[in-house]
Amino acid sequence: MEDPDLALRFVVALGLGMLLGMERERTKGEEGAAGVRTFALIALSGAVAGYLGDRLALPWLGLLMFGAIAALIVGMYVVTSLQGGTGITTEVSALLAFSLGLLCALGQMQLAGWIAVAMALLLALRDWLHQLASRIDGSDVQATLQFAIVTLIVLPLVPDVNFGPAPLDVINPYKIWLMVVLISALNFLSYLLVKILGAEHGIGLAGLLGGLVSSTAVTLGFSQRSRQEGEDASSLALGIVLAWTVMFLRVGIMSSLISWDLGRRLLVAIGMLSIASLASSYWLWRRHQQRERGEVKAGSNPFELSEAIKFGLLFGVVVFIAKAAQVYLGDAGLYLAAALAGLTDVDAITLAMANLAQADASNLQTAARAIIIAVMANTMTKSGMAIGLGSAELRRITLPISALLFATGIAGALLL
Repeated sequence: MEDPDLALRFVVALGLGMLLGMERERTKGEEGAAGVRTFALIALSGAVAGYLGDRLALPWLGLLMFGAIAALIVGMYVVTSLQGGTGITTEVSALLAFSLGLLCALGQMQLAGWIAVAMALLLALRDWLHQLASRIDGSDVQATLQFAIVTLIVLPLVPDVNFGPAPLDVINPYKIWLMVVLISALNFLSYLLVKILGAEHGIGLAGLLGGLVSSTAVTLGFSQRSRQEGEDASSLALGIVLAWTVMFLRVGIMSSLISWDLGRRLLVAIGMLSIASLASSYWLWRRHQQRERGEVKAGSNPFELSEAIKFGLLFGVVVFIAKAAQVYLGDAGLYLAAALAGLTDVDAITLAMANLAQADASNLQTAARAIIIAVMANTMTKSGMAIGLGSAELRRITLPISALLFATGIAGALLL
């Protein structure tokens, strides 16, 4: 062939059709007769239609051939439905295979490749996706759609201006809702992960997943559980410490998403805390390797509008208090505000400090120290739960670990 690029387009179209056909071949007996050869030919037909339409200056030719292929596929569906088949996945995939061939003929091979890979992934994960769908409630879908509507439609209309008396004019509705979107998206990934894996896990995995949802809830639940007869304090302590580790990493990720410079500034301190908690977890794991069971609840959908609005209000209050503390009390006041906010929640103060650092690079060190103070205040609160509410054995285990993390946090703050 005189045009190597043209030959490549046809080869790619043929390859993509075969890729989809091989996946469909696995379910051939269940969903229809189309397999590797059929899909390859359909994709090749799309490439031929695109080529002829371009060479003959007949742009409608591709649409005409698409209609002919669609008629054949509809006929195939009628036959399979009369035989008891109900799914249309293969038929829809065949129509898309024709479109992929058409894209290749038009030179959009990279786009066609992306679409083909996405299609193959969706088709291959059929059982997994069905299992996930069975675990997602109707209320979850409704909450997610409501949040999407408010974010995609309402957010562009929200004023991107600062409100409040100078120099405390830091309440920006647009930025506040952007932070709500970020934290809700991170929480939704955690929520989805728990839904996928189910509620019951080993203690270690329960700690990891629980740390994504709420490390405070894990600490409280496992501490109370340690008082029950027959419970192993070492395993429960492992779950608690792993939940704390996830919290440290989560703070680092959130900070970096808003301000990359702040994320780099926090790298050493967060890294030290993570290493100390991971080392403690490894010691606990080696100390007792029994496979206990634990339960993690997904909690409420973080895309619920009520939950999102609550966090937005909390974030706005924290931003205002932090700015007021910095203006009237200096850095010491900001650190005090961070410590008080960290007693109950680290997300709001972390995002507030990240926005402060992003707005003014001179605040990087102050923001980083405030975040570490909030993290340590939150960790000490959870340590108090484990020591005060847990069994004597859990208290004996978590007390030295808490002291280690406290010392590590102080050292990390001093290195900022």
